[in-house]
Amino acid sequence: MSAPPHAELSRRERQIMDVLHRRGRATVTEIQEEMPDEASYSAIRSALRLLREKEIVTFEHDGKRYVYLPAVSQTEARDSALRYLMKTFFEGSRASAVSAVLKMSESDLSDEDLERLSRMIEEAKQRRGR
Repeated sequence: MSAPPHAELSRRERQIMDVLHRRGRATVTEIQEEMPDEASYSAIRSALRLLREKEIVTFEHDGKRYVYLPAVSQTEARDSALRYLMKTFFEGSRASAVSAVLKMSESDLSDEDLERLSRMIEEAKQRRGR
């Protein structure tokens, strides 16, 4: 299984995608204004060209401006990347993936988080029993 294109993004490409997913659409200047790290106009255009080649970003013309849009929703990209991560590092086991996340963040989980996870597990059991 080859990695989905969005699983292999550089830091700058990921930052650009974060802006596009948050805004829905943006020009290079708008992306530049929201970048957490300083980036030149030409650096952003270059990254957008690579994202277009990876078919992660599309664009529309708005007069003389290019307006960039994510080609897939953030949910689709997240789900695809998560499936790849689970297959690559956890042999497809959801339980192993969840266990690893819980071990990483056990001190960060609030009582509310733990309760929410317990409810989600119970709901999954009930759906399976139908």
